[in-house]
Formats: sequence, C-alpha cells, structure tokens
Amino acid sequence: MGRLAGMDHRRQSRRDFLRGRSALGAAADLIGSAIDTAADAIGNVFPESPPPAALPRHTEQRIVTLARRAMACEWELRLVVSREQNETTAGMAALDLVERLEDQLTVYRDDSELIDINRNAAATPWPVEARLFELLQLAGELYDETGGAFDLTSGPLSQVWGFAQRAGVLPQEDARLAALQQVGWSDVMLDPAERTLQYLREGIEINVNSIGKGYALDRAGELLSERGVEASLMHGGTSTLLARGVNPLAEGAGWEVGLGDPTQPDQRLAKFVLRDEAFSTSGSGTQFFEYEGRRYGHLIDPRTGWPAEGLHSASVIAPTAAQADALSTACYILGVEGTAELCERRPDLCAVLLAPATDADGAPSVRIHAFNFQRARPNEPHPFREGVEVLSGGCR
Repeated sequence: MGRLAGMDHRRQSRRDFLRGRSALGAAADLIGSAIDTAADAIGNVFPESPPPAALPRHTEQRIVTLARRAMACEWELRLVVSREQNETTAGMAALDLVERLEDQLTVYRDDSELIDINRNAAATPWPVEARLFELLQLAGELYDETGGAFDLTSGPLSQVWGFAQRAGVLPQEDARLAALQQVGWSDVMLDPAERTLQYLREGIEINVNSIGKGYALDRAGELLSERGVEASLMHGGTSTLLARGVNPLAEGAGWEVGLGDPTQPDQRLAKFVLRDEAFSTSGSGTQFFEYEGRRYGHLIDPRTGWPAEGLHSASVIAPTAAQADALSTACYILGVEGTAELCERRPDLCAVLLAPATDADGAPSVRIHAFNFQRARPNEPHPFREGVEVLSGGCR
C-alpha cells in the first residue's frame, strides 16, 4: 500500500463567522501548486488592496471579507460595501445558501436529497428538486462534451483506489474492473417532463464533488445579484472562484487571480483578470500516494479506471463556476490533445495546462499549454510571465 500525501485531516466545522477585515488577502489552500499562494498557504489568490487608511479620500467603497467553513473547505466572499457601513446581510445570506446546498448535495449524511436519490433511483424514477435537476442535466451535457472524461458516477473508482477513505492503495485488477463496471453516466436517465431520475442498473450512484462547489458559487452569485450586490469575488476552497462585476479598488478592472509555478512556489506563471466569469484549477498535487516509485493521483479517468497522469494541473476560465469546476477536472483527465479539441469546440472557454518539464540544465521546469486566450479574451494583454514558453494556444 502506498502512502497518501497532502490530505487535510483538520476537523470539519460548521461555525458561522464574519471577519470584518477590509481589503486583505484571502486564505488559500494550494491545489496542485497551481493557484498562486505564499509558502504558508496564505494570501495571493486575491489581490492585496490598500488598507482603509491608505485609500484615496474620494473612494466611497471598500471590501470586506466574509468567511465560513462548508463542503469540507473554507469559503470566502469578498464583498464591495460603502465606507459608511458594512452591508453584509446579502453576503451572509449567500453563505447560508451554500450550507443549505451542502445539506442537499452531500453523500456523507444520511438525510440529504442526493442520498435519497442514490438509495431509490435504481428501483423507480425518483423526483428531483428543480435546480438540482438542472445541475444534473448540465452534468449530462458535460459528460457528452468531454467524451466521458467528466462523469458524476465515478465514485466507485475513488473507493477502490482508497481516495474516498484518504488511504490510497493500488487495487487488484479484478477490483478495479469491478468498480469500473459500476461507472457510467449512460446508465442515468433524466426525464425532464416528470423531473425524475432513474438508474438503469443497480450499483450506479451520483457524487457531485467535481461540480458541487462551482454550482454553489453560481447559486450564491445569483442570490447576491438578486439582493443588489453588483461586485464580489467568492471562492470555495480557493480551487474554484466566481468573479462578478469590477473591483472598485482596481480602477474599474476585474478581479485578479494568479497562477503559481509548481516548481517555484513564490513565483507567478500568469495573472488573469476575471469579470463576470469563473476560474477553477484541478490537480493531484495534494492528494496522491506513491507505490513502487510511481505516483498515483486522486483524479481518476472514469473511462479507464486509472488515475490520470502527465500534468501538474489544469485550469479553466468559463462562463459559470459549475462549468469551470467540472471542466478543470475533465481537462486534467483529457490532457493536452483532448483539451485542445474541447476548446476548439468551446471558444467561450480558456484553459491552461501545466506539464512537468526540465530546463537546459536538467532542473525541474514547467511547460505551459494555453488555449483560446486570443479568441475568448482578445482585448486583454498576454497573461503569462515574460520569458516562459507557452505552447498549443497561440498566445504569442
């Protein structure tokens, strides 16, 4: 059995708390060394802004950060408010909604709606709440779009590889094949007319871990918009972010996100400015085990039953957080060629894949594959650090 590395063993908490700190950097958990952070995992996912005393006198807005733990990670919302008062009611309502969605979507509590679906849908068509049904329809579309690389039924593979138990293990071949037989979105039937779901064979189950945080971000963003909040930046565990409106402390620009260098944690490879779009990164840098000199990550290809290999991380900018969340996972599994084909079909997406490489001296380096930046973001400057080699995307 291999040793599982990088797993978070902190006790989960459902505390509500408000940090009324104005314009400070947010906490960050590094996913695959991809989202730019300091060495102690604090700070540069969101831009540093000047403290209130340093703001120009004419500035009538400032930023507060609200935070809560949900879905086994830290959620933070950077909210633009007036200088005179903290209008945080809408932000707290958005975080409340995230918790309610966790109650609905989790497979780790016996009373969630998703557990009810998994228990009953093989026997009979099972009714599904309207918004969850829309999410499952999107999951089906993404399954087709990625050729099966994104599949919400892949949970048995995480089980047999030990990642669900945070105790990675190389499975016996017959166990891997048996788990693979329990995977397949083609065995999920959605009936839009009746708004029901049915599994076409026993053993099929759904787990929304690879899209749930993005979906919750989108729903939270909708709520904020309905409450009149025009500008905000929110993340779930820092792996997936939703940017809405402009950052008033950045001269009307969007919200800045840094992409770190996995071989030099204190260096950025790229900087993206997001506005009314989402960003997500997937990688196996924090959840993996090693066995007989080979490394096995937790992102498993549902088409083969084997962990995907060959990349440090995959990052996607998409119109919605649910799409970004799901497609960053899919692109990691698809690799360079598959991601290129996906982005050719989807010009509204941008993708960045970081692959291991070595420099002329044999030292660890990174090869960057970038897609659609000229096409999807034609008026923005080149986002990548001067001097780095960028392949596949025509970014230069």
